[in-house]
Amino acid sequence: MFHYDFIYKKMYAHYGPQRWWPADTAFEMMVGAILVQNTSWRNVEKALENVAPYLYPKRMRSLKEAQLAQLIRPSGFYNIKAKRLKAFLHWFRDHQFDVCSLKGKSREDLRKELLGIKGVGQETADVMLLYGFDKPVFVVDAYARRIFYRLGYDMPGSYDPFRIEVEGDLSQDLLFWKEFHALLVEHAKQHCKAKPICDGCPLREHCMQRMG
Repeated sequence: MFHYDFIYKKMYAHYGPQRWWPADTAFEMMVGAILVQNTSWRNVEKALENVAPYLYPKRMRSLKEAQLAQLIRPSGFYNIKAKRLKAFLHWFRDHQFDVCSLKGKSREDLRKELLGIKGVGQETADVMLLYGFDKPVFVVDAYARRIFYRLGYDMPGSYDPFRIEVEGDLSQDLLFWKEFHALLVEHAKQHCKAKPICDGCPLREHCMQRMG
């Protein structure tokens, strides 16, 4: 079986740099990470457009939960996500909304804090760590699981063992991890869909095409 780094190189050569996450600030990025749960990015963009005047921590925190829910309605599950955003804002306020200070924490300590926020699971926490706080981490999402399985890898079923296995095999910088996650997402959208489009796939000649 070929090295994980090989997957990255083949995708990068095909798709080029992705320069993720699409956001103007770390706060906008983290709001987007919560809004994208169980929906498409297209729906998140609509919600972000609605909430744009409040994409500042203090302004968003001043909104009543019901007001926030209506603004983010296009993202789906808007009442639940409004509660999650409020929980995140409460935690963020306790740190004076200071991203730079939070970046000074270790990855492990910051991850533990993020996972303590109601509604922030492992994938959301790792996306925030990677793109909001510049901590190198491999994000295990449904796309990564699908691609690795079809390529022939028998990865651990649970989140952290999967993440740790990939991270342990690759010693790369922050930009690598940002691009790796973004490239996997792009590959899943263009080729490795639920019903794959194998023609033109940059990984086709190396893929076992398992469909379980």
